Amino acid sequence: MISKNLYFQIISRVLLIVSFALLASLAFTGSLVFFGSICLILEIPMVFMLIQYLNNTNRKMNYFLESIRNNDSSLQFPTNISGKPIRELYLGLNKVNEQIQRLKIENQQREQYFQTLLEHVATGIVTCNSKGFVLHANSAAKRMLGVEVFTHINQLERINRNLFHAVQVIKPFEQKLVSMSSERGTIELSLKAVPFKTPDNELTLLSVQDIRNELDEKELDSWMKLIRVLMHEIMNSIAPITSLSESLTKYFTIDGRPVLPAEMDEKTIETTIRGLNVIKEQGNGLMLFVESYRKLTRLPKPNIKAFRISELFERIKVLFFALENSRKINLKFTIVPPELELFADENLISQVLLNLMKNGLEAMVNQTEGSIHVSAQYSANRHPEISVIDNGPGIPQEILEQVFVPFFTTRESGSGIGLSLSRQIMRLHGGSLQVRSVPGKETVFRMIL
Repeated sequence: MISKNLYFQIISRVLLIVSFALLASLAFTGSLVFFGSICLILEIPMVFMLIQYLNNTNRKMNYFLESIRNNDSSLQFPTNISGKPIRELYLGLNKVNEQIQRLKIENQQREQYFQTLLEHVATGIVTCNSKGFVLHANSAAKRMLGVEVFTHINQLERINRNLFHAVQVIKPFEQKLVSMSSERGTIELSLKAVPFKTPDNELTLLSVQDIRNELDEKELDSWMKLIRVLMHEIMNSIAPITSLSESLTKYFTIDGRPVLPAEMDEKTIETTIRGLNVIKEQGNGLMLFVESYRKLTRLPKPNIKAFRISELFERIKVLFFALENSRKINLKFTIVPPELELFADENLISQVLLNLMKNGLEAMVNQTEGSIHVSAQYSANRHPEISVIDNGPGIPQEILEQVFVPFFTTRESGSGIGLSLSRQIMRLHGGSLQVRSVPGKETVFRMIL
């Protein structure tokens, strides 16, 4: 409607000017100079009025656009004017302005909602730009970082250097753990960075989470599992010794008094000797158990150096084929890229790798077509990793998480410290040992460095 009226006003004025121009032209052609001059003189105010009309409309539109650009939505144009085209134009602009006001209110409400939501989550959220300036930090982040006002990442250097360094070097989608002291004691912070772009800047969303309680619960759970295993093993060794000691004591007491040498016979002596040998064997078994625990808790410090994985695999191949029944297994090694290197203690890594392969071999002792595939490659996070994959019976899901518990074993001849020792070695290297198993199909152990 607005466009039609404007077009009508502009076209009618242009046609009027053109009409007077034609009349002037005809008048001059017919020697009617006076009439032609009058037509030309009348055209001047018509052209001036058209220009003024267009300028007035353009000024109003420009004024409206400027107010929008300056985020001013309070502008209202008068609608009680006589000119219908301008009145309809003003009505249209007022409607557009009302729509903008409504959208602005909705955006403010939405922004306030998300702001309130961020303030009430337990995870700390920090948004910073490429220059380190903090654009937003919720209350949880400030509380965990120990700051009241957080404006720049450099503030973290005064709080904790390790935290400051971790925030500086953290890569997109990478996760880092930082231990720091605060007024509430030592806390364990988990940091994760997610990048995103805006039309004006590249921003980083940093999430900060205190995982101390979760770690404490895991640690307590691990201790409880370890204590249960220790109690089970010790009680299994002590109970026969106690029972046998009581039985032997009865051979050497009668009515509460010691027996006399004359009252002893050859059978009693033989029984006593056998009993003492059993006690000795149980004691030796208990000593071996304690020595295994001692070995688990006294690992040497890794001698870190660079070495090629291809050389490690050649060494492991020789050691593996020295094991019993190893020739029955189809063994395969792959390295991608072939020149892949590790920066670790080669002897300790060899110990872990050989132990995993030995476990796979023992799991497939009754299997006719057993295979072990050892592969080395980079993980999705560009960390070197070694995978040991066997097609054995697998590990049931209900005990999958217990295989790393010290002294837990499903084999009668097993000590239960091999996998615990292997995981401890990987942790000394700053890495991890993970397991995934599909019973009846495959078991995969991943050594991540």
